[in-house]
Amino acid sequence: MKFLFVLTSHNELGDTGNKTGFWIEEFAAPYYYLTDKGADITIASPMGGQPPIDPSSDTPDNQTPATRRFKEDEALQKKLASSIKLSQIQMDDFDGVFYPGGHGPLWDLANDEDSIRLIQEFYEANKPTGLVCHAPAALKNVKLSDGEFLVKGKNVTGFTNSEEAAVQLTEVVPFLVEDMLKERGANYSKADDWQAYAVQDTNLVTGQNPASSEAVAEKLFAMLSN
Repeated sequence: MKFLFVLTSHNELGDTGNKTGFWIEEFAAPYYYLTDKGADITIASPMGGQPPIDPSSDTPDNQTPATRRFKEDEALQKKLASSIKLSQIQMDDFDGVFYPGGHGPLWDLANDEDSIRLIQEFYEANKPTGLVCHAPAALKNVKLSDGEFLVKGKNVTGFTNSEEAAVQLTEVVPFLVEDMLKERGANYSKADDWQAYAVQDTNLVTGQNPASSEAVAEKLFAMLSN
């Protein structure tokens, strides 16, 4: 079982002067869930090399068993530091794909042509395609072969407007994930803020927030186990 994990390469939080990147929990929990079950995971990013870590995800309040395991995992740290350029990735080499969140994807993966191509290819090949929290931003410009947006008519979730307001970044981000998914014609649903919530529609799986990351991985794995 071979999975591709796609991480952001973007590290600037708008014009705030603060840094962003990927959210550790949303990477680590699915990574360990899948690898503990025997999956082989390749890490890629638009620019290759070390994907930036959102410093907010490394605070004491955001530590989980998965993040603590990540911090002590020198082999994974080394692997992460040498992520493959997304332009070099071929869908045929993998059984499924997963996108962790963090605010970074709002700026780069939403518009990255290689990412857009890969998501279309994975989805149309009926391979498990998962995104959590802010990562559904990467679906913004993905269209299927018939010219329709991938998310049109699909049951999806993603970081809510109220969660974005709670972290006081509504006016900083280039767009709101919830609003974008609705504008693209998705059937958007959500749970209460910060509660675990994952939605599957055919082979597309989306999660609402960091707490939902392992639930997304569970659904991705289940698809390949049936």
